[in-house]
Amino acid sequence: MDIQTKKFAVLIDADNSSIHAIASVLEEVAKYGIASVKRVYGDWSSETLKKWRDVLLPHAITPVQQFAYTKGKDATDMILIIDAMDLLYAGALDGFCIVSSDSDFTPLASRIRENGLSVYGFGKKSTPEAFKKACDKFIYIENLISENELKNAEEDEISPVQDKKNLESAKNSELKSSTVPKENPAAEMMDRATLNLIYKAVKDNADENGWANLGMVGQYISAVKPDFDSRNYGRAKLSGLIKTLNLFETKIEMSQMYLRKLKKQSA
Repeated sequence: MDIQTKKFAVLIDADNSSIHAIASVLEEVAKYGIASVKRVYGDWSSETLKKWRDVLLPHAITPVQQFAYTKGKDATDMILIIDAMDLLYAGALDGFCIVSSDSDFTPLASRIRENGLSVYGFGKKSTPEAFKKACDKFIYIENLISENELKNAEEDEISPVQDKKNLESAKNSELKSSTVPKENPAAEMMDRATLNLIYKAVKDNADENGWANLGMVGQYISAVKPDFDSRNYGRAKLSGLIKTLNLFETKIEMSQMYLRKLKKQSA
């Protein structure tokens, strides 16, 4: 099946998403297939969600009402999960796109993947690692929207407790990551673990001469690190990032890019 004909359900957690990111998220989803189902979940009687009305009709998104029966309990998560399971067992979809920065959807993503369907996650960089790892691919909304839109998205954040928890999780992850030496401006943006992953991806997919197909390298990296995205490092494509790192030599054969680790120059 052609990737452009794949059908996805886009399920949006309004409590943990921003209206300013939705248009860009749907554009990104279009790269992978067709958003045949588009639903957003929340308590629409709440004043905090009133701005969502501006994006529902233009993007043909169906709002799903869920009252907050008990204070402190997220009923929205439950109805989204129930809907997702109904859609999963209906068997008419090829994958799901879950728009949220909430780690509560980690079991849902894992369950969908167990059934052989793809899961794309969309959320902030502060999203807990558990949810990001549970997805086939996780895309940061910071890579999809402008700085002004990002500022507006942060101002619209309506779950400060969850956001604080996510932010602390992100800070802890950053503290655990060491950066590479600053001789290479592009590489210094990348943590050592990610750089080592790229090296391993090249090594494990290389032929006898050390050359590895860029497509295979990209698939390997995404499988191990679902939130890897060349846009995190200022490059639109993986090929551009590889060239900027200045750590690999590249060549083009039959419209395919190949790379291998640069050999150290002898003195």
